[in-house]
Parts: sequence; structure tokens; C-alpha cells
Amino acid sequence: MHLLKYAFPAIVISLLGVAAAHAEGFQPKAAGAWMVNLRVTDVISDEDAKIETAAGVDTGLKADVSDDIMPTLGITYFFTDHIAADLTLGTTKHTVKAQGLAGNPKVHETWVLPPVITVQYHFNPKGRLSPYVGAGVNYMLFYSGSDENGFTVDLDDGFGLALQAGVDYALSGKYSLNADVKKIFFETDADINNGALKSKVDLNPWVVSLGAGYKF
Repeated sequence: MHLLKYAFPAIVISLLGVAAAHAEGFQPKAAGAWMVNLRVTDVISDEDAKIETAAGVDTGLKADVSDDIMPTLGITYFFTDHIAADLTLGTTKHTVKAQGLAGNPKVHETWVLPPVITVQYHFNPKGRLSPYVGAGVNYMLFYSGSDENGFTVDLDDGFGLALQAGVDYALSGKYSLNADVKKIFFETDADINNGALKSKVDLNPWVVSLGAGYKF
């Protein structure tokens, strides 16, 4: 699951090398424009989660959260040539395991709907190669969860902060390539077995994406 994260720089360079062959005119970024990016996204958990008893005693166990790769959709509106608002939509499925028990058994599987809204600054909006940075918020909504191996797990929804960096490479006309990385800072409280055990899970995922865009 970490392949996309580690291969990200090489993939970006390769894509830009292929795209350089396109010499036709392109539509630059501009105030009033919309951009839609369809991406392949790797959500890479960076959790730090010890499991404690209800009284706060460390059990020696840790919660491990799996990664997932899914398609996502980015929608961007440009207020000015440089300033834009971006909404990223998608959903991923994650498995929670109890590390430290024999076999590291699964305790829970859940889908997550984590929309991310950022305000972006776009460098070089009139150029073919236009990087950007952004900052904003996300909301983690856990749904369709299923408990495993006799455990019951309840995860709290909530807001987190998001940082973003990426680059667009304009192809001919309204089309472009996109590479995007977000860092989400989010902590959830997990109640296990009706509160007998608990964990503060710092998910803090990396959200690494590659895709193609269209302006209109």
C-alpha cells in the first residue's frame, strides 16, 4: 500500500516527461474557472495508538490501521488567478487490528468518508507547470463498520486540519495532469468492548494522489 507514496516523485517526473511532448496551446488557470481532477489516491495511515483499560492502564497492545487505495474527485474553483478553493471527495475502507495479541487479530473494519476543503495559492497560474499549496479542514465520518473476532469498537467522528501541496501540468486545451499530497491531522477516540478498553488513535494520514484534470 505504501508503493504510491515512495514512487510518487519518480512517477511525477515520468508523467511530466511524457506530457512535455504536447506543444499545443493550453487553457491557463484564471479567475472564475472550475477544475475537476479525477485521481487515484493512496490513504496511508500514520497512527500512534496504544490501547488502555478504562482506568487508563496501558495494556501493551496497539491499534494498527490499514491503508487503502481508491479513486477520488477534486473540485476546484478559482476566485482569482492565484487563489482557489478545493473540495476533495472520496471514501476508503480500513481494517483495525490489535497488535500484541497472538496473530494480530482484526477487531474492526470501517468505511471512512473524509471530505477535505482547502484554500489554495497557485504559483504561475498562466504557465504550463503550476504548483500550489493549500490549507484547510477535513471531517472524518466512519460508517458501515463491522466488528471482528468478538470485539466491539466505536469510533468518534470529527474534524481535523489539512495541509496540501501539488502541481498541475497543462496538456493541450482544457486537460491537465495532477499530482497532489495532503497531510491530515486527526485524532479519534475508540471505545472497545463497551468501554472496557479505549484508545486515542492519531490517524494523521498521508493522502497521496495522481490523476488528470479538466477545466471549464
